[in-house]
Amino acid sequence: MTVRLTREIRFTLTGRPPTSAAVMNSWGGWPSAALLAPFLQLRCTVEGEPAAIAGYVCNVKLIDNAFRQFGLPEVARLYEVQGENLAPGELLTSVWSEVARQLPDTAPLVSLELLVTPMLKYEILKDSLDMIRVTQQFEFSAAHRLHCQELSDEENREHFGKCNNPSGHGHNYRLDVTVVQPTGNDASRLSVVDLEQVVKQQVIDRFDHKHLNEDTEEFRQLNPTVENIASTVWFLLDGELSPAVLDAVRVYETPKTWAECRGDE
Repeated sequence: MTVRLTREIRFTLTGRPPTSAAVMNSWGGWPSAALLAPFLQLRCTVEGEPAAIAGYVCNVKLIDNAFRQFGLPEVARLYEVQGENLAPGELLTSVWSEVARQLPDTAPLVSLELLVTPMLKYEILKDSLDMIRVTQQFEFSAAHRLHCQELSDEENREHFGKCNNPSGHGHNYRLDVTVVQPTGNDASRLSVVDLEQVVKQQVIDRFDHKHLNEDTEEFRQLNPTVENIASTVWFLLDGELSPAVLDAVRVYETPKTWAECRGDE
């Protein structure tokens, strides 16, 4: 059976090679935040069959060494030359070329992800290295009532329980929007600022601090389940993010419940 294994590499850019900064919190792997500098996370995913005896797809020490010896020095080199103008796509493709050849053939690199902030990440995949997936997270607060006019009051209470409260109830929703576009940094690409502006206009301003059933046209007749909210957000954004292509929309109703719509489904 093929299994995917992910290892997260955490480092800070302080103007010196990332490998020179001691990682005192060795179990957690968090570098010391001694200076104000970019703090980044790289997630490396490999795939393969677990070894019959050891059970490893790949020893994570091999992944760590590949990044320490080849990946992070490449990041430091690029950052020293370009600084804040360094494009995430260029960083990921350069690190990929340095790291992928250091990993065993039995555990090839299939995904490399860069977390720039807790709300923004970039990803490239083995089968499409010339494309980058950009995911930005947003938040909005809204109230809703789960209720279907086609059902009796008793049936609604049976289906939705407390969520059928006539006065509604609220959630702090989180929304992940993922787009795909070519790697690089030319002006024809959708910027993160433009992505944020479109999502704000199309979704956040429309739903934030609203009672979805009563204050929005989208849910006057449509039951505002998290599934219906996700599909509605998809249709509000699809075609609005050119030249990028909308790839996925994920809506978290709670930390335990979310729904996702994808462009390939």
